[in-house]
Amino acid sequence: MEYSPILHNLYVVPSSHVRNKLFVLCIMLSLWVYMIYCCVGYCSTVPNLAYANRRESDADADNRGSSAGASRDLLNNQNDLDSRGDEWEDIRGETKALDDNAMSGFFNETEGKKLPQAIIIGVKKGGTRALLEFLRLHPDVRAVGAEPHFFDRNYDKGLEWDLMPKSSEGQLTMEKTPSYYVTREVPARIYCMSKDTKLIVVVRDPVTRAISDYTQTRSKKPDIPSFESLTFKNMSAGLIDTTWSAVQIGMYAKHLERWLQFFPMEQLLFVSGERLITDPAGEMARVQDFLGIRRVITEKYFHFNPAKGFPCLKRPEGNSKPHCLGKTKGRTHPNIDPEVVQRLRDFYKPFNRKFYKMTGYDFGWDSEE
Repeated sequence: MEYSPILHNLYVVPSSHVRNKLFVLCIMLSLWVYMIYCCVGYCSTVPNLAYANRRESDADADNRGSSAGASRDLLNNQNDLDSRGDEWEDIRGETKALDDNAMSGFFNETEGKKLPQAIIIGVKKGGTRALLEFLRLHPDVRAVGAEPHFFDRNYDKGLEWDLMPKSSEGQLTMEKTPSYYVTREVPARIYCMSKDTKLIVVVRDPVTRAISDYTQTRSKKPDIPSFESLTFKNMSAGLIDTTWSAVQIGMYAKHLERWLQFFPMEQLLFVSGERLITDPAGEMARVQDFLGIRRVITEKYFHFNPAKGFPCLKRPEGNSKPHCLGKTKGRTHPNIDPEVVQRLRDFYKPFNRKFYKMTGYDFGWDSEE
């Protein structure tokens, strides 16, 4: 085979100098591609301030979802409570690092709407609907009629998902969502929105509240197990099942500890659900004073309905028929085994005592023993 200069040139081995240049060029190209990748990835993960705590909350929700069955909330786990300890302190640390005034700017961009300066945060079946309806009669209060669930279920929608009503200068803007009090992430989120928010908690004898909760659930799901069987992990041993939300909500002191990590006690008002029935004008005087508004809602606004078992509203002027809350309020409770009721009272006693001490008020729930 004859020697060919052309073939020789095709198979010539590059010099070390050329190889070095190619190597450096490859490295530079790789670094350039990597830097672009990092920049794009970073931009896609920088959180909007309105979503500052969302990622951790979503992860927690996923973890709770992966262990379905651990909670025995019969209403689709909409009021799931945290049973994993005090991990909320991590959220608190992150939240305090945020500029809490920045979120106010987002809310105020909506013309005619303001931050909710006061929120009824709980509790379910405590009397929150009655309190809200009483307050909505006040000319200086503008409140959302429905429960927006912004700070628990809809926080990921961002602050543009704003259901606050339009209000004029001098009017107080409010909302109420009873599940806020027992939802782990909510104190941090409200603090981030405004650390000056006034918070109202309507509480009720936890045993009566649990039975009322069960009664509401049974009206929607008639085939659920008995109250007695849901109350105990082991009925013969008398071990209360604290994973059932109807029981867990009534452990008021446990939930209050979380709120006090963000808000001072003077920013919380605890309203007696029992006294909203027996002395609505007296409780409303306390509420109006706490909110810093005139005492407009007085005894002339109330008419007790013996059939319903609680006060109905009336206009002081005119002879219009009193307005009562809907038929879903004042349901007849089922008969519960007295022994079960007593065991629940014994279970709640230490929580009640701690709650009385924390709030400085004895609600008298243990006097029926």
